[in-house]
Amino acid sequence: MPNRLANETSPYLLQHKDNPVDWYPWGEEALAKAKAEDKPIFLSIGYAACHWCHVMEHESFEDPATAKLMNELFVNVKVDREERPDLDSIYMNAVVALTGQGGWPMSVFLTPEGEPFFGGTYFPPQPRHGMPAFSQVLLGVHDAWMKRRESVISNAKELARHLRSTLAVEAVGAELPTREDLATAVRVLWSQFDWQYHGWGRAPKFPQPMVIEFLLRYHTLTGEVTPLEMATKSLRAMARGGIYDQLGGGFHRYSVDAYWLVPHFEKMLYDNAQLARVYLHAWQLTRDPEFRRIAEETLDYVQREMTDLAGGFYSTTDADSEGEEGKFFIWAEAEIDAALGPEAEFFKNFYGVTKAGNFDGRNILFVAKEPTDEALTQLAPLRRRLFELRSQRVPPALDDKVLAGWNGLMLAAFAEAAVALNRSDYRETARRNADFLLGTLRAENGRMRRSWRRGEAKLNGYLEDHTHVAEGLLALYEATFDARYFTAARELMETALIHFADAQGGGFFDTSDDHEQLVLRPKDLQDNATPSGNAMAATVLLKLALYTGEARYVETAAQAIRVVGPMLVRYPTGFGQWLCALAFALGEAREVALVGDPNEPDTRALLDVVFGAYRPFKVVALKRPGESSPVPLLDGREQLNGKATAAVCVNFVCRLPVTEPEALRAQLDENRSEAA
Repeated sequence: MPNRLANETSPYLLQHKDNPVDWYPWGEEALAKAKAEDKPIFLSIGYAACHWCHVMEHESFEDPATAKLMNELFVNVKVDREERPDLDSIYMNAVVALTGQGGWPMSVFLTPEGEPFFGGTYFPPQPRHGMPAFSQVLLGVHDAWMKRRESVISNAKELARHLRSTLAVEAVGAELPTREDLATAVRVLWSQFDWQYHGWGRAPKFPQPMVIEFLLRYHTLTGEVTPLEMATKSLRAMARGGIYDQLGGGFHRYSVDAYWLVPHFEKMLYDNAQLARVYLHAWQLTRDPEFRRIAEETLDYVQREMTDLAGGFYSTTDADSEGEEGKFFIWAEAEIDAALGPEAEFFKNFYGVTKAGNFDGRNILFVAKEPTDEALTQLAPLRRRLFELRSQRVPPALDDKVLAGWNGLMLAAFAEAAVALNRSDYRETARRNADFLLGTLRAENGRMRRSWRRGEAKLNGYLEDHTHVAEGLLALYEATFDARYFTAARELMETALIHFADAQGGGFFDTSDDHEQLVLRPKDLQDNATPSGNAMAATVLLKLALYTGEARYVETAAQAIRVVGPMLVRYPTGFGQWLCALAFALGEAREVALVGDPNEPDTRALLDVVFGAYRPFKVVALKRPGESSPVPLLDGREQLNGKATAAVCVNFVCRLPVTEPEALRAQLDENRSEAA
């Protein structure tokens, strides 16, 4: 008999609908039951691609004896962390405060009022490696609730007070951080860089696309070579490692080792959005064809496997298939020999394939030789043959829900790649995605919904759903100059200013002012696997200020940056998007206003200059001759002598309009001031 999760749309929740546990989704029904029956809540938070979430389900939640214990002693609530980042943030902070570490599956025990008092992550079915059995945890928590209730509630209230206090970050100083602060952040990144295997940190090692993006921007801003070296070495190491799907394109979540070989095999939309974009930018900056190839293969993978017919992008694919992690992606040497015949040897030498293998007797493909044009040409048909053979395997499970914020990140990647690579299919993919987001995931009141699956949109949108989509829409505006995308982006940020802004502390809350009341109103400032909503809000507001001349956009962004100023210098790997926003604020960004028909050669020549190089410190607007536009930057702009015309402004000072590509290039590349 299915439980209440059968009525949900989240694939993660639906995975648990046949558990003998009497699961509830998060909501008033579960909270009311806990109060009425005077029971604690057991809150389990995870996500569909989480390997250890599956393990705990099989070991405990599918076990009738464990489920009986859970049902008798607790009100049991399941949450998909990707649908409810607010709950995930609150209770993950609680688990970290209680245990010193966090992760998923997250297991938290709450009072009927929702205040956490005990928690952890994965618990095994029997005591193991110093961890208690899950049944022991259940009985211990129940015993404490029944016999030491006053102490439990007191501790819960103290923990809630502690969590609220961590949100009280005070601005330091009245000025923005300076270019010297950016330089200090680069020095910290240099000191933490892995010069042997590249990237930052040891095992497990995560991609750092926001940090790499910042280093590309800092190189552009200053001309310093070392930041570019750290960025390109990291990008090459990841592209050539097992963390990259060498046959199908796209990146796995992270590497379990320090040298990018063995991945955790799940694939996340947000990783691939950010990595495709930073590889594209690295190609624009260096013209290294390897970077372009990786960007295109990643976006092609998303088009092929992660795009709904309605236009939305799916969330994740699992690490497991047929109950075994990585089975879909790995190869025995004999399989490759049989598939490729006499050409197998060349393939095996290039991709490091051996009889012994590098992962449980089989092989994760990685680039063992220099990827020359000649080698890649020879490998192309061999890769296709193995890709087709792999396609006949049982694939990893797909989480096909569409999340607004994550889609905004991928929308920006497709839009920028459409222009930089002259790919009309990417432009069409971006258009369809934007139209889907605005037509299906945007409510009648103009606010974003969080999640959509198979025709049903649900949940109030969070800050990141508004900011990330707004950033994607601005990128699409520059790829199409369709003004409705600019207008929608500005409307979403106005919504953020009205419903999410923190008037006392600066910056923004993650939830709106009319969101469900929780034990606290989360305000996550740190960039994690995705940019924080606050950092992206600052990024988008700085761009909108250039388009509109609205001083309040700059002031709000600057206030938000000031709040995190000391942290982004000391802990740059946790504040990569903030560093990108600060670099934009300090980079004397160019406002480029064009008047011309983008289908005509003279306009195209000007656009080729604007978009033909890596120019992170700019915004671009265009109107056709005789057209009115809602973009204030275009007010009063006209053509000179009937020719396509560009006007460049810096620091609210405009250069003379030009009609020749070389004159435009000179204005765009004019030396920036060295003032900090």
